[in-house]
Amino acid sequence: MGIIIKPVITEKMTAQSDKLNRYGFIVDKNSNKVQIKAAVEKMYSVTVDSVNTQNYVGKVKTRNTTKGLAIGRVNRHKRAIVTLKQGETIDFYASI
Repeated sequence: MGIIIKPVITEKMTAQSDKLNRYGFIVDKNSNKVQIKAAVEKMYSVTVDSVNTQNYVGKVKTRNTTKGLAIGRVNRHKRAIVTLKQGETIDFYASI
């Protein structure tokens, strides 16, 4: 499995990519900033300026069912916010 799992395409990340040239990715939990930078540069042929990472802890969720209370946990993941050099962009929709 690679370093980059999938891009984060939300309304907030789209606004950041338009204004601040930042893009979000869900990445492998054990990867570091140097590995993330190399993977993004290789996959999208861009120059990465900086990488910020965020570790998300899985939240505990409960719901009522007909058989009683069901308790579970959302998966934890690591998110990387990648800032590109001025003038470079990533088009996630080009390959669709």
